[in-house]
Amino acid sequence: MKRHGSTGLQLTSSALVCALLIGVGAPATASARHHFRPGSAGVGDPWYPMEGNGGYDVEHYALDLTYDPASGRLDGVARITAVATQDLSRFDLDLQQLTVARVSVGGRAAAFRRDGQELVVTPRRGLPASSRFGVEVAYGGVPQPLGGDTPYGFVRTDDGMVTLSVQDGASTWFPCNDHPSDKARFTFTVRVPRGLDVVANGRRVGRSSHGSWTTHVWSERAPMATYLATVDVGRWQVRSGATPGGIPEYVAVDPALTRPDLMSHFWRTTAAVTDRWARSFGPYPFDSTGAIVVWASHDGVQIPFSAETQTRPVYSAADSDTIVAHELAHQWFGDSVGFARWNEVWLSEGFAMFATWYWDELNGRASAHDRARQIYQDHPEGDPFWSVPLTGPAQPTDEAGERIYFGGAMVLQMLREELGDATFFAVLRAWTQTYRHRTATTADFTATASRVSGRNLGGFFRTWLYSPARPALP
Repeated sequence: MKRHGSTGLQLTSSALVCALLIGVGAPATASARHHFRPGSAGVGDPWYPMEGNGGYDVEHYALDLTYDPASGRLDGVARITAVATQDLSRFDLDLQQLTVARVSVGGRAAAFRRDGQELVVTPRRGLPASSRFGVEVAYGGVPQPLGGDTPYGFVRTDDGMVTLSVQDGASTWFPCNDHPSDKARFTFTVRVPRGLDVVANGRRVGRSSHGSWTTHVWSERAPMATYLATVDVGRWQVRSGATPGGIPEYVAVDPALTRPDLMSHFWRTTAAVTDRWARSFGPYPFDSTGAIVVWASHDGVQIPFSAETQTRPVYSAADSDTIVAHELAHQWFGDSVGFARWNEVWLSEGFAMFATWYWDELNGRASAHDRARQIYQDHPEGDPFWSVPLTGPAQPTDEAGERIYFGGAMVLQMLREELGDATFFAVLRAWTQTYRHRTATTADFTATASRVSGRNLGGFFRTWLYSPARPALP
């Protein structure tokens, strides 16, 4: 994600309850064979220790949502299928602000309590390690955005809403294991007043109207981190079809944005960038591409942002082709190949920034070679920029953000010059294929580069990736 004008990271009616997915609990006689204990209330991420939860992995979120723009009220039932990674006596879900009406595990009512952002769930019986279980949470309220003057999470718009789930924004609108290390498939069933439309990740798989409400169903079949999930409600202008390369494309534009060529701009640019990156970085990893272009404001002022929501980035006050190139590069780097810890987010943002430079180079603007050297010259010996490690800065500060975005892109350009284009892009294609729909680490990337190039690149990476000092230019 890029917030324009800053180099810093942005890291920082009731619903009916249906029958639950299959749940597995330990039989009473099995308790002696298991050592049930609580899952942790956070994954211990170096930047955000309380994000996510331990003891289980989510396989699927089925979110059944009803939204009334007039009141701002959201009512939902979240049906979560997960697998226990330990013998679980209880577990946490991340959910902020909203009121929980009931929780069940395995089809049976479960005890629950709130502890800040944590929803602590205690099933009637322990959940054995490796067992698959279902959780159902009925909840509701009026979600509030996070972030103050630069809001994210659940953000109301003039005719609906947009969700920017970056960092901990997902937990403002659904209960989840809110950490990028836990990817899952998603189904969104969203009820809104008739006349409004819904756009989400993946592809539309259903739509029906009953009385004054219309239900829209979207499905994202590829695993997705919670921070990449989006559901957006409004009166969209829509175009659907396919890119010249045959990738399904869906673009939705908020009619409140009156620039007459906005739809054609995003349609053409999205198609061109997606097809180009498929040639450069490997096959497109999802079953659709596109854009959601929205008017989102705070105190009457449009919020400038773009976000790499999976399959379909969301843009507000962002219409340049380089921004589209950046967010669509994330479909390969950050979305399909995810990162396991927030402090390795250079694997997402550094790669997307390199792609932005490369896009400009392909279109006759400044070369990636020149851009990398400009960053190098802008930060002389002794500049704190060089002391911020790419592989785990202590805090997500603006200074760390500059190093992650631009320093990460510089490392990749130097690797490109070290290996030559043919080998360098072979490394990137191997990276996106090997870790497709998975999470990976910096060590995984350096190993991939050495394997594909057939070279020992330890010295290169010690110099450009791990060194706390300004390297000498080759």
